Amino acid sequence: MSRFFGGAPAGVIKRLFVGSLIAGSMVAALNAPVFASDPVGFGHLFFNGSVVGTVVVPASLPNGGIDPFYGVTNGAAGQLGIAGVGPGSGGYHGGAWAFNAVTFNPGVTPYLLTSAQAV
Repeated sequence: MSRFFGGAPAGVIKRLFVGSLIAGSMVAALNAPVFASDPVGFGHLFFNGSVVGTVVVPASLPNGGIDPFYGVTNGAAGQLGIAGVGPGSGGYHGGAWAFNAVTFNPGVTPYLLTSAQAV
């Protein structure tokens, strides 16, 4: 019988470890539908003409954001949100998004906007 961690039998430590893994897996599995039904989270947006992945926090920033984000209210089919800055570009602050609503004027046929320059 080997002993470690202050003299606790190895079998006890192994059972505690396996038990905690099982319990953690059960918690994750039971909460998966909650995470899946939340509209906030992982998604896609346009950045400089390309579609990129993003993670959106489910809360507003207390003092507002500083990274420009454009949401098109009446865009063409397939329209995604548009990031004004992103990783590797100057002025990017980690996705502290400042939301700006964009609406096509009446009489203008909506078309895809895929960059901040297009807005």
